[in-house]
Amino acid sequence: MYLHMLTVKELSAWLNIKPSTLYLWASQNKIPCRRIHGLLRFEPEAIQAWLNGFAATPTHRPPCVPRHKAGDVDHLIVEAKRAIYTPRHGETRPTASPLGKENNDGAR
Repeated sequence: MYLHMLTVKELSAWLNIKPSTLYLWASQNKIPCRRIHGLLRFEPEAIQAWLNGFAATPTHRPPCVPRHKAGDVDHLIVEAKRAIYTPRHGETRPTASPLGKENNDGAR
């Protein structure tokens, strides 16, 4: 019987996960793997069973509660724009310079 073992690169492409993440999970025993003379290999059937285990566990998420009313957010945006932009053609205010010239060029 021939058993194809997946390499880190192959499993990384299959799961769309960085190889470094797979190495980390393997070191933490979070993913089923085999070490063969220092090489990491994965059995496709074991990986599929591992993935199926995630689907069997229902996740309960609390209902989404908005933190701010729409008017509050609009007010925050207006205030942020007021703090950044000058009334002259939407120019941004210069940052403070070591010489303090921003007070002399008319931008306030």
